Amino acid sequence: MANNNNNGKMSREEAGRMGGEATSRKHDKDFYQEIGRKGGEATAGSHDKDFYQEIGRKGGESTAESHDKDFYQEIGKKGGEATAESHGKEFYQEIGRKGGEATSDNHDRGFYEEIGEKGGKARWDKDNNN
Repeated sequence: MANNNNNGKMSREEAGRMGGEATSRKHDKDFYQEIGRKGGEATAGSHDKDFYQEIGRKGGESTAESHDKDFYQEIGKKGGEATAESHGKEFYQEIGRKGGEATSDNHDRGFYEEIGEKGGKARWDKDNNN
């Protein structure tokens, strides 16, 4: 046992470590899931949307600093595969319809003319090997 004090008492850190080890020997996965659920409910009850947006932003920044493009491609691929396995054709039709409505609500005719022009140019270039 570590002793960080001269008076024979163990440190707070050592007592905490020993208590954590004893708890982990006494309890199973279900115990930790339950205390995690309770902690999550307590946190949700005392924090608002801004709190969660801020911790999400910080987590995203931290992840972006420690991962490269390949990481994001791989998790995107896995997420897409998981979504495809759990949803049918109707799901994709519905989210496509909603996305189209949201886009039309937020953009004017000029937007559609511009993307149409870009698409036409890309097709022309592809067909003419430019």
